[in-house]
Amino acid sequence: MAEKPALLPAYLIVGPDELKRKQAVARLRARVDGPFAMFNLEEIVASGDLEPVELLSSLNTLPMGGDRRVVVVEAADKLPKAVSEAIIAYLGSPNESCTLALVAASLAKSTRLYKAVAKVGPRSVIECAAKKGRDLPPYVQKLAASHGVSIGADAARELVARVGESTTMLDTQLATLAALLGGSGAITQEFVEANVARVAEVKPWEFLDRLSARDAHRSLALYRLLDGSALGLLSLVTGRLRELICARSLASRGTPAALAEELGKQEWQVRNHARWARAFSDGELERLLAECARVERSLKSGADEETEMVLLIAHVCGVA
Repeated sequence: MAEKPALLPAYLIVGPDELKRKQAVARLRARVDGPFAMFNLEEIVASGDLEPVELLSSLNTLPMGGDRRVVVVEAADKLPKAVSEAIIAYLGSPNESCTLALVAASLAKSTRLYKAVAKVGPRSVIECAAKKGRDLPPYVQKLAASHGVSIGADAARELVARVGESTTMLDTQLATLAALLGGSGAITQEFVEANVARVAEVKPWEFLDRLSARDAHRSLALYRLLDGSALGLLSLVTGRLRELICARSLASRGTPAALAEELGKQEWQVRNHARWARAFSDGELERLLAECARVERSLKSGADEETEMVLLIAHVCGVA
């Protein structure tokens, strides 16, 4: 078995991804596991009444029954200035048998504390950057594997849509779903819908994507969860139909790859447009665009918003 690399005297575990921060701290805790762990691990939450002498005393304590002591300071971005300065001075000549772990959701690289930890050694700053929305479903699939189950791309997207972008919440929900499956098997989209309550706010693009896919059931379900005015939503629907018309037109000319440039968007934002556009017959998107104009006139004349929008969704999805 390969020997674990020696720990540095200090680390800064920083970034908005809470799960990554917890995992990094867990790896440090594991280095002091054993009968003397309670003596060699101290965890402190930064607060206004934390005194420099208290923290320095802990950092300078020698390990008991082992060769390493770990001191974890959570919310390090909230350290009183006096404590922060004391840490900077301490890092000039640290206790080599102790590892300090400063944990923070954010800490500017321009701060003296950040610079002091960065000087400690290579990889002393552990970045825990947040995953971007489009990167979360693949990340969820990797998390699922760590719980002994698998999850398809559609199910992963549904879980993100329901839970939000907190990796800690996603991991917790995956653990729950895995337990419901008995610790093995595949998490399907239907299983997610049946067992995970929606706590995240519905994003307009999520509704537009389901509408573009002509998924009437989910489009209507998401529509009823959206906030905002009917006219504002109608404007978004109209814009998406125009994008699909453009996608269909470019495909007919043999230049579908030019869509992102034509629309002024990133490639990933339009990666499904061509497929969605193919689901509409010749002239259908143009007729739906005219239907949007009719709905706009009706709404501005005082027509019932629910009736008009539900009927439009049904027309777009091809069920009315």
